Amino acid sequence: MKMKDFENLTEDDLIVKEKQLKKDLFDMESHRQMGRVEKPASFRNLRRDIARILTVLKERQIHGNQS
Repeated sequence: MKMKDFENLTEDDLIVKEKQLKKDLFDMESHRQMGRVEKPASFRNLRRDIARILTVLKERQIHGNQS
């Protein structure tokens, strides 16, 4: 997903999405251990999406405290 997509979500939606992505990443790591990974590039995409979500949450926290 793109950064704009994450910025349009509410904080609750972002938290739920983050948990889901972390679960997906964990499941993919398990599959990697067994040697059954179809798309290795998707690891990087999941980690980047998690980082984008955390960035949006942090920005909202900072801007919310300054207002």
